[in-house]
Amino acid sequence: MWKELKKNQLVKYGAVATVTTISYVLLRKWVAGGICRSCVKLHGKTVVVTGANTGIGKETARDMAMRGARVILACRNLTRGESAAAEIRSSTGNCNVIVRQLDLASLGSVRQFSQEFLATETRLDILINNAGIMLCPKILTVDGYESQLAVNHLGHFLLTNLLLDMLKASSPSRVVNVSSIAHQGGKIHFDDLNFDKKRYNPVTAYKQSKLANLLFSRELARRTKGTGVTSYSLHPGVIRTELWRFSQSKYPTLSAALSAPAWLLMKTPRQGAQTTIYCAVTEGLEDKSGCYFSDCQVKDPSPEGRDDLAALRLWGVSTELVGLKKNS
Repeated sequence: MWKELKKNQLVKYGAVATVTTISYVLLRKWVAGGICRSCVKLHGKTVVVTGANTGIGKETARDMAMRGARVILACRNLTRGESAAAEIRSSTGNCNVIVRQLDLASLGSVRQFSQEFLATETRLDILINNAGIMLCPKILTVDGYESQLAVNHLGHFLLTNLLLDMLKASSPSRVVNVSSIAHQGGKIHFDDLNFDKKRYNPVTAYKQSKLANLLFSRELARRTKGTGVTSYSLHPGVIRTELWRFSQSKYPTLSAALSAPAWLLMKTPRQGAQTTIYCAVTEGLEDKSGCYFSDCQVKDPSPEGRDDLAALRLWGVSTELVGLKKNS
């Protein structure tokens, strides 16, 4: 009788373990989302990836290197950038992976990077505006702008415009802008971009910057129509990367308590890079310029993300803030 009871318990525990394992696998597969299945090679092409020393930027750069591209890791921290580049060279066998310093919080750094790039490179086929910060306390950059708007939008806006002529000369070429589902409910506070008048909220500021990414990509597509340059924005998914560092430092106990369930519900950096890669290399996307993607599919952005008048106004305001000529 004891043996029979023990046997039944083992069967019960085995069934529970099996169901748990299957559920875990299905959950992780659902969380992973879409996969870029393009086999396109990029030999002879040049790709710039901002924020490529960690997270989805690093995985995106690795994929570009595996496809044979010359990959430029545009990173603020050169030491970490060199470490990432060495790892990518080793894992892909592509030695044509280099690092250049780019601090998107400094418009001067963006201009210096662009000047050096134009002086030393002969083409630019894919520009991936990936770098970003999230939910940080209110910090003003050296240029006097709120840091999330400056790093996530203004730096990339200036970078893209300074490299636009080379993108056109290298056409067909692409600009890929990493936005976020956080653009939903966002607003461009044209009368108070720095939150000087109203109380600063890191979530509100982040939403503003991610909406700016989407509107910039949309307006860029309109302005480059017929030039061979196409533009795409995307939501990469919720990913376990260093982007969470500010919230983790502010709420360490909560972050520790939620780390296990969060791991189950977040994409890995490799999974999170798939939509970026999809927009960068998938053939036949030219007629989707200006569109917003998620899980390797076109998705409708929120109404705020379809506001072409706001996109046009943002372009004009951004042009003034970064010091570009009015006709840019």
